[in-house]
Amino acid sequence: MSDSPATAPTLSRVPIIEGWFTDDVHAPHLIGSKCPLCGTFVFPPRSGDCPSPFCDSTTLEPTPLSRRGKVWSYTENRYTPPPPYVPTEPFEPYALAAVELEAEGLVVLGKVATGVLAADLKVGMEMQLELDVSHRDADHEYMVYVWAPARPSAASTASATASTTDGGAA
Repeated sequence: MSDSPATAPTLSRVPIIEGWFTDDVHAPHLIGSKCPLCGTFVFPPRSGDCPSPFCDSTTLEPTPLSRRGKVWSYTENRYTPPPPYVPTEPFEPYALAAVELEAEGLVVLGKVATGVLAADLKVGMEMQLELDVSHRDADHEYMVYVWAPARPSAASTASATASTTDGGAA
């Protein structure tokens, strides 16, 4: 008997790295740490002392980070990374982007969504966080966060609609 989609077992979705992002496929968030004393943000999340040399805090608290930001830098990976990376067969090049988070100003490196290459990116381009499947085994889909070109937010769509309906007057 074949494993057609109708007969294949449902795979459980698990993060490739526990605690780095939420699993909400519609609005995922990175999870960072924030110093409660000076407001410094850290990603990936960690505990311990504040990384700011001007702060004496010994506490960092888990906090959700912005889903949107702008490309700060980017490149394209054209070789198969070593384990524990699980490559596709055949290996396909993929883009990496360093994205400056909208609210925190923190720069977070991540893979770019499948099908978006370095030639499609530019510094300052709006990006948003999404989830994608890194790889599968017999029981699991391993999820990873990726950066994707941003779709208009509800606020920017409403603003654009208002400016076109009032003749662009401010």
